[in-house]
Amino acid sequence: MAKQQWKPGNMLYPLPVVMVSVRDKQGKDNIITVAWAGTICTNPPMLSISIRPERHSYRMIEESREFVVNLTTEQLCMATDYCGVRSGKDVDKFKEMRLTKVDASEVEAPMIGEAPVNLECKVKKIEKLGSHHMFIAEVVAVHADEAYMDERGKFDLNRAKPIVYSHGEYYGLSHKIGTFGYSVKRRKKQTFRK
Repeated sequence: MAKQQWKPGNMLYPLPVVMVSVRDKQGKDNIITVAWAGTICTNPPMLSISIRPERHSYRMIEESREFVVNLTTEQLCMATDYCGVRSGKDVDKFKEMRLTKVDASEVEAPMIGEAPVNLECKVKKIEKLGSHHMFIAEVVAVHADEAYMDERGKFDLNRAKPIVYSHGEYYGLSHKIGTFGYSVKRRKKQTFRK
């Protein structure tokens, strides 16, 4: 198999795409779409988001040192894109996208009511890396929409139809292909198709 070598770049795709809601010290709210987000620690629960310093929400997070990560869905795809290409300096993204502000329990930033999961976060450290600065934050509260609970009372994010971002495009997740550890679980008699 032939491979081309390219200059170093970020080709780690697909990525989770999230809407991050923020509130500045003057009480102004905004939403920024972030695809550079990830889990970094289980105990304490921590995640990171990376944002360019020139983005409007960057200053808001830097000052308030808190934000909410709102998971996105196929139904929220248009709003997700809009909140990534329009500046909060110019428009009220909550109003334009008809998104519902919901009070968070541990931070001042609002949650997005239509998101299936909201993660309230408090910034612990800012790493100034280059084109993007990374906000390392502790998750201080999680809210899950009861509409996505299954018959056993377990939260089923797949029912929300989450989306991912891959090199300039949004994709839905079509179906489950396995569960953690399925490759090593003892299997009953396997049948092979010809």
